[in-house]
Amino acid sequence: QVQLAESGGGLVQAGGSLRLSCAASTLYFSWYNMGWFRQAPGKEREFVAAITWGGGTYYADSVKGRFTTSRDNVKNTAYLQMDSLKPEDTAVYYCASVYKGGTYLYADKNKYTYWGQGTQVTVSS
Repeated sequence: QVQLAESGGGLVQAGGSLRLSCAASTLYFSWYNMGWFRQAPGKEREFVAAITWGGGTYYADSVKGRFTTSRDNVKNTAYLQMDSLKPEDTAVYYCASVYKGGTYLYADKNKYTYWGQGTQVTVSS
């Protein structure tokens, strides 16, 4: 069982930045692929970004060039740096993990095993 805990959300003006953290409870964090998703009120949970156990990264088109995901395997933590934030980025942001191996369908929320509780990000115009 892996527990994930997000932090770093908050209220920011459009054009501002936030950095989300996702702390994992496992000593084997380096063996997990990590994904970031978000869910706005009345909408489906959608893919935002992912980082593989090997450090490869993927981004949704809507955040490409503005968001950056990274990981620190010593601290067992993944990060989502969000710059040039827009009001449409407002959502609850979740991190998720899945053990490495097989084909990593990074954008499919159903392929992740563990989820954090989410952190609210609100971008005012």
